[in-house]
Amino acid sequence: MKLLFQIFILFISFAANTAPFSIDYPMSFFVTSKPIGDGGNLGGLAGADAHCQLLATEVGYGHKTWAAYLSTQYRYGMPAINARDRIGEGPWFNFNGEMIARNLAHLHGDTLELARLGNNMTKQSVLTEKGQIVPGLNDFQENGHNDLDWDYVKNTPNSNRHEVLTGSQPDGTAYMSELDYTCNNWTSNKDPEDYGPMGAAENKPNVQIGFTDRNGGGNGSWNSSHGTRGCSQHSLVRTHGIGMFYCFAIN
Repeated sequence: MKLLFQIFILFISFAANTAPFSIDYPMSFFVTSKPIGDGGNLGGLAGADAHCQLLATEVGYGHKTWAAYLSTQYRYGMPAINARDRIGEGPWFNFNGEMIARNLAHLHGDTLELARLGNNMTKQSVLTEKGQIVPGLNDFQENGHNDLDWDYVKNTPNSNRHEVLTGSQPDGTAYMSELDYTCNNWTSNKDPEDYGPMGAAENKPNVQIGFTDRNGGGNGSWNSSHGTRGCSQHSLVRTHGIGMFYCFAIN
């Protein structure tokens, strides 16, 4: 009996000093490491989804079905589509197997409690499909750099590129407006004649963006912070973006 008791004590001691069992969750979320390259013209939602699928396939995750986190607006009799309705139910994990959000409500902070809790969309966790952190404000500064010029940025991988296309409101829904928040539903690379301030305005091509590092103009939101100065590739760079977007596995 004494021997059994000693064995029990040894077992408890071992269990108390053993790290908890962990699971390496497969990637089901990333931000694109590279843009399509034609500004806000992504080839519509289908083109954006195909880009997600291509990048995922290149790193061994092509067996999953991927969707871009993008909204479209009501246009020409076609109903609006909400980004949050395209990405499955969760949970989602990044390249390192870290949870980004448990579900849609957690991702978007649908309740006061969840909003206070917050999701795990941070600079360190919003990784590309290659496991890379996206360069943001004040990273890798160089003398004489010009990270507002596409010809410089496209050849400088460490330049600031923390803006992400979403076309969405903070709750992940589409804008119900005649103003353009989606570069004409991801088919336009046009710029306004007069750039003026950032954001939506009458007859102005524009797209709503968020930040991978939650650090920038507007409210610093991961999915809905401010608008751009236009929809061309050069215009996206003028506010520190290159046309990247979020991709979620829906299965």
